[in-house]
Amino acid sequence: MVDGDALLLIMARARQELGNLDGGVVGTLMSNLGLERALAELGVPFARAAVGDRFVLEQLQANGWKLGGEASGHIVCLDRTTTGDGIVSALQVLARMVETGRTLDELAAGMEYYPQVLVNVPVAERIDPAPTPACAPRSSRSSASWGDRARAVAVLGHGAAGAGDGGGPDADAVRPLAERIAAAVRAACGPGAG
Repeated sequence: MVDGDALLLIMARARQELGNLDGGVVGTLMSNLGLERALAELGVPFARAAVGDRFVLEQLQANGWKLGGEASGHIVCLDRTTTGDGIVSALQVLARMVETGRTLDELAAGMEYYPQVLVNVPVAERIDPAPTPACAPRSSRSSASWGDRARAVAVLGHGAAGAGDGGGPDADAVRPLAERIAAAVRAACGPGAG
């Protein structure tokens, strides 16, 4: 299976080779860590936005970049359209397949997928967890344990739901990481917290 993260990598690589990438790539908080690492190997800047085309578009505009999207396959190419358009994305990927004579799987090679775990947590209200003392230290300590091969994110949004999301090289280690983040979010921000 080739998801939106792999399509973003294919499109970014093609644009870079053709000299028209125009900056970096915007993913979302749920983009796989493998996309970020693959783009870094290409020297392509990467930024994360909240989940949703609207937030990807805002981040693209703020950075002056042209390419961004979600693992779901909603990909925004600002030099062609301002919304996530599957036909535009498909045509670009198909054109790259024709140009190179390579299969979709061959073009998507080079991205290592890291296990991800998402734990939903009810919260009293939507907040940014970064400045929340009970949430931020757990996230930064957990990330540090794998150096540059992991990330831990506490995502609070989508109404009264929050999440602990961990990504890293070892699925068995990621689950407890996500659970620890979720517990910190629950204690600091859950109904009746504070």
